[in-house]
Amino acid sequence: MSKLTTVPNSAPFAPEQIQALNNVIGNVSVVQRAWLSGFLAGLDAAEAKPAVPAAAPTEKPKLTILYATESGNAEALAAQVRQDAAKRGFAPKVLDMGDATLDQLKGAGTILAIVSTWGDGEPPQRAAPFFRAFMGDAAPRLEGVKFAVLALGDSSYAQFCETGKQVDARFAALGAIRAAYRVDLDLDYEAPAKTWISTTLEKLAPKDAGSVIHVDFHKTAATEVASKTSPFAAEIIAHHKLTSERADSETYHVELSLAGSGITYEPGDSLGIVPENDPALVSQIIAKLGISPDPELTEALTSRYDITTLTAKQLKDYAVITKDDALNALADDAAKRSEYLAGRQIIDLLETFPHNIDPEAFTSLLRPLAARYYSIASSQKSVPDEAHLTIARVAYESAGRTRKGVASSLVADRRKTGGLLDVFVKPNQHFRLPKDAAAPIVMIGAGTGVAPYRSFLQEREATGATGKNWLIFGHRHFLYDFLYQLEMQSWLKSGLLSRLDLASSRDQPEKRYVQHVLWEQRDALRNQLAKGATLYLCGDAKHMAHDVDATLQRIFADGKDAAAGQAALDALITAGRYKKDVY
Repeated sequence: MSKLTTVPNSAPFAPEQIQALNNVIGNVSVVQRAWLSGFLAGLDAAEAKPAVPAAAPTEKPKLTILYATESGNAEALAAQVRQDAAKRGFAPKVLDMGDATLDQLKGAGTILAIVSTWGDGEPPQRAAPFFRAFMGDAAPRLEGVKFAVLALGDSSYAQFCETGKQVDARFAALGAIRAAYRVDLDLDYEAPAKTWISTTLEKLAPKDAGSVIHVDFHKTAATEVASKTSPFAAEIIAHHKLTSERADSETYHVELSLAGSGITYEPGDSLGIVPENDPALVSQIIAKLGISPDPELTEALTSRYDITTLTAKQLKDYAVITKDDALNALADDAAKRSEYLAGRQIIDLLETFPHNIDPEAFTSLLRPLAARYYSIASSQKSVPDEAHLTIARVAYESAGRTRKGVASSLVADRRKTGGLLDVFVKPNQHFRLPKDAAAPIVMIGAGTGVAPYRSFLQEREATGATGKNWLIFGHRHFLYDFLYQLEMQSWLKSGLLSRLDLASSRDQPEKRYVQHVLWEQRDALRNQLAKGATLYLCGDAKHMAHDVDATLQRIFADGKDAAAGQAALDALITAGRYKKDVY
């Protein structure tokens, strides 16, 4: 026990109370004193006046982040906007155009639309039904709704960012209030997109919102994941040609080791290859510039810059740098400019309009060298530490010069077994097998479009999926171009592949394509769809995909008008039962 100092006579108690307190606390223990202190504090709290209730929290402003994506870039940016917006006091909601309805736009508060353009000015496939409805007469008036559009595209196409431009104009036409000017971004979109997101949200954020700190309690320790900026150097463990020597083109099967990478993927995903330009083309460009070979410039033109495309903007910028009046006139004439650009590259510009310019001025004209993506042709359940690719070597003549595909020629000509490729995975959530392993699938593909279907079949074989698998495959010649022929025939014999229809376009006088097979087998297709089948399309976007869509519309119209066929096709897309991976 510890003797305490007695209560002083000056305490606000009567003499007899002081005496009583001294008798109690004079000989108590530390534990007893702590209990008594807490007891008295509790009495004070119980007798205290009730606290003034806090003011009701201010409702957070609504923000809808609407995105249209084909390859996943717009979707990734939408996720970034959501995270940033939440920190700035918004109540953000992410909405995929592939799942959206027009009614969701009404009363949305503020809409930030991130819109990709696919091919020659078209909306992404999943977003097409919403886009058509949004541009049509049924779209609601949007007075009172604020909007801003971030457009993504590729300036090598004439209709650069066309879908984003149309969405932006349509919002304005429907009475929505512009919150920020539209920005059109090229392949090097990451940095300017980040700036646009930050400045737009800063402008729109409630002034008294302050900042919100978000803590992810589920986040585990960070691990190094292969990415575009930090790829994995994968060893080529198999490399052989799939096509015959008599084929019109060369297609290669390439197997990569992922051992030690930590890379995982799902059937339907793509593998990004960080490419290098052809050293011979790099040397030709440096010679045309009229400068001595420079190691730094050589490395930059080999690994960092795109030297195989030529855009209208580059024509104009080069004209400004060189003060070339003839080139400036060409750049300003839409018809002549379009004719000149067709099939030409940077090397042609330097050859047609030769000027000696310094390396820094020249590289300022160039776009960054983008990764090339290939559908993965294997399942990790079948080959756990590998990824297989099906790559067609691109080579053609245009404007009097031989042209080569950047990544395809790298793999076909300059990388062999034992070599390395810098790779990373690009997930494709919208090109997945059905969750129901008993659901049938119909796979339509031409050329290297068969790649993801090999992955699908390997996966279904490894998991024992019972759903029927029907492949419709097209190429030029049965004898020379039937990719993975032995595997397909083996799967057909085992029953994994329940049906195989081939379209060899050059084996008869009249060309025969996959859309012709679809029309011939339309009753069988309707039957499979009635049983819940998911329809897949992979291959060329410019010709095959359009022709297949037109045929499907005709099949679904079933003798009615084209609008009925389009509506049925849109319904299939919206239900997630028509999936495309086209390029």
